Amino acid sequence: MAKKKRELPLNVGTSSVLFIFVILCLVSFAILSLSSAMSDYKLSKRVVENSQAYYDACNEAEEQLASFDKTLKDLYDTGISRAGYFENVGKKKAFAIPINDIQTLEVEIRILYPESAGESFYDITSWKTDTTGELDYDDTLPVFGK
Repeated sequence: MAKKKRELPLNVGTSSVLFIFVILCLVSFAILSLSSAMSDYKLSKRVVENSQAYYDACNEAEEQLASFDKTLKDLYDTGISRAGYFENVGKKKAFAIPINDIQTLEVEIRILYPESAGESFYDITSWKTDTTGELDYDDTLPVFGK
């Protein structure tokens, strides 16, 4: 009698273990994707809030410049001399507008005496954002949640 060589069939247990492993991998990737998406959402919200605060500060600075421009024009229209003009307003002005708790928008202008009508009353020499407070960096990785 010839001995038959027995082949090991793929058992149901092996396919079940493989199926469970694949499901666990898919769930892990889904959780990582969700965590990444939430982090991106929070970051984009902060970027929008910071951008809005910056542009609000820029608008306020533009309003102050417009008011100052009107003041300079009114003084110029009185026919005051160049020396009297600079004696009243000075040669430079600077102001700062808070953007948020840790940042300010700093604007500096150089005042001009127009030689003819239509010329500018000032030049903007500096328009910058300055950090005035302590930055709080978030370098945590919420692997297991909070």
